[in-house]
Amino acid sequence: MAEVLVYVKAWCPFCHRALALLGSKGVSPEVVDVEYEADRFPEMVQRAFGRRTVPQIFIDGRHIGGHDELQALDGLGQLDPLL
Repeated sequence: MAEVLVYVKAWCPFCHRALALLGSKGVSPEVVDVEYEADRFPEMVQRAFGRRTVPQIFIDGRHIGGHDELQALDGLGQLDPLL
């Protein structure tokens, strides 16, 4: 199983959708709430090449992007092999 990390904010509907999609694949990602753990926000921005929006998703250290990119990978059948 791949190592999955998702940076989120608790109120974010796109974060919830991304986590639900990953959950439907049997994945329990590490979740970092960047509002609760504000000191991790700069880490997210750096790792996500300057992106400041959530979610930011990483699979085995590879930046996937946000919810839209995750959905696109799934739609193309490319998500399951990464997981």
